[in-house]
Amino acid sequence: MSEEWVIGIIGGSGLYEIDALEDAQWIEVKSPFGDPSDAILCGRIAGVKVRFLPRHGRGHRILPGQLNARANVDAMKRAGCTDLLAISAVGSLSESLAPGHFAAVDQFIDRTQGRPSTFFDSGLVAHVSMGDPVCPRLSGFAADAVERAGGKVRRGATYLAMEGPQFSTRAESKLYRSWGAEVIGMTGMPEAKLAREAELPYALMAMVTDYDSWRDKEAAVDVSDILETMHANGEIARKAVEKLCALLPERREASPIDTALEYAIITAPDQRDNAVMARLDAVAGRVLNRGQG
Repeated sequence: MSEEWVIGIIGGSGLYEIDALEDAQWIEVKSPFGDPSDAILCGRIAGVKVRFLPRHGRGHRILPGQLNARANVDAMKRAGCTDLLAISAVGSLSESLAPGHFAAVDQFIDRTQGRPSTFFDSGLVAHVSMGDPVCPRLSGFAADAVERAGGKVRRGATYLAMEGPQFSTRAESKLYRSWGAEVIGMTGMPEAKLAREAELPYALMAMVTDYDSWRDKEAAVDVSDILETMHANGEIARKAVEKLCALLPERREASPIDTALEYAIITAPDQRDNAVMARLDAVAGRVLNRGQG
């Protein structure tokens, strides 16, 4: 496995570029799963290779439910990423997570609908473990980086992924709180599932912009109310990316997630669909190229 860090950053609402990149250039990366949200901005920060993808495209062009998460993750894998950090704006479902705070997500509840959530297909079946959906090493580095950038961060939070693009009703917001969800967003799933299938250690740093709709005595969340907080969070997030690169050890030790597909593919070799295998050359090439599942 690679001993060099190549950090992929998927930036959400409020984070569309990274000014600190040296030798920055936008590179078009083709994917057999369709078009990624945008080209990938490639460069270095503190000597670390960085690959940045604006999740909604520059100018925020793409609805959450219309994101091609498969193409995005596949393209980041093809761009050489060893680890993937998602940065996303979220609503808070917890009194202790005030707007302006950050949360290092460690669990997910997936309430999205109809989004392709796997790279695999009939003819090549795989089941990866999602019990612990984020990489604790990367998540820890990201939380440290936010603190060094001047942000307040909660280490550990359950993220509820909703379909959107509308915000929650008050009843829904209260229901999600009763389930133990602490932040709510529209993009964390199926992104985290796909990252695991691609053997990419994944972490999600959530930027809290509002209290969602569960507070009865306050107005429901409105997009115009969250833009100022989003802008401030975006500034901290950009600084945190710089701090993250400076924090990383010089040598990248292997992660268990690097081999998440080791025993996940269960279709017999003589029953595997060649067309499906060809689409998975980047995602699953490590195991498929040696003829093992």
